[in-house]
Amino acid sequence: MENRGMRIKHPKLRGEWAELRFMARAAEQGLQVTKPWGETAKYDFAVEHAGQFVRVQVKSTMFKDRGGYSCTVRGSRGPYKGDPFDFVAAYLIPEDVWYIIPAERIRGQGSIALYPGLEKSKYGMYKEAWELLRGRIERIEACADFAGELETAGGVSGALL
Repeated sequence: MENRGMRIKHPKLRGEWAELRFMARAAEQGLQVTKPWGETAKYDFAVEHAGQFVRVQVKSTMFKDRGGYSCTVRGSRGPYKGDPFDFVAAYLIPEDVWYIIPAERIRGQGSIALYPGLEKSKYGMYKEAWELLRGRIERIEACADFAGELETAGGVSGALL
């Protein structure tokens, strides 16, 4: 049976449809999904599990190329720079298959090739890897007061380095 997303010709509408598919599949996986308000966030969703959040950028493709699928993993101005998200969720529309790929694996690239029929392909380990969205190493952050001082456990303040 043909995936109905194949009938959506306008790329923006197809992308919005893929985002809805992501939300539904993530919910099926027991994940909480939050959509940032507006269009300025550098990621599509924040996914929460057990109090930890990861940022996800959703991409989709139906472009078959030499037995696999070519999926664009860049923004409108070229490859992503910096640390705008933690994972790419790439949806292969004709196959109804998701790849959950760590951002560091695609950083600097314009597109990737995904081969759902090959287990030992470059991104094969990320096929339907929803468990990756359930846990991340927490970032270590510290807070300081506006006076530039840090309160210690003993109640003594010290200047920030």
